[in-house]
Amino acid sequence: MKPRFLALLLGVTAAGAALAACSSMTQRSPTLPLPHANGVDLPRYMGRWYVISSIPTFLERGAVDAVEHYTLRPDGSVDIDFRYRRNPGDSEHALGSRGFVQSGDSAIWGVQFVWPIRADYRIAWLAPDYSRVIVAREKRDHVWIMARTPTLPQADYDAMVQQVGAMGYNTARLERVPHDAAMADR
Repeated sequence: MKPRFLALLLGVTAAGAALAACSSMTQRSPTLPLPHANGVDLPRYMGRWYVISSIPTFLERGAVDAVEHYTLRPDGSVDIDFRYRRNPGDSEHALGSRGFVQSGDSAIWGVQFVWPIRADYRIAWLAPDYSRVIVAREKRDHVWIMARTPTLPQADYDAMVQQVGAMGYNTARLERVPHDAAMADR
């Protein structure tokens, strides 16, 4: 009995090691520093951002018409209003949070949904004209590709997906977020 148990244990261990090796081949180590945009002009960054695709949180999975709106507060924190629908035509859901910009680096924030917990929020890449952004997390568990418009030209989207992959994310996990043109002005 003991030799069988030992063989089973070794087999399970070998299978686990093989899966771990495959996983590391598809995703860079999250211990490598995540890039972030330099010199983010916060007032210019404020406003409406359409979520084009993401590796979503459990609340966002399957969402449509997802939009984030940022408002800079006098104390330097940022009000974040996230609105989405579960299905086209459904009523809108809203989630509010507050972003706290790290002193000295306007691209790194802590976002607070519930006191005292702050989630990592990094402006990993920002187009020079502030039309497109990649927001990421150091843990590489969630990422958001956003734009000032509800759609992007395919070439721009493909380039952003490539950047997300270069940051260490598994891009196969990205989910596109459909937007109803009638909802674009909200």
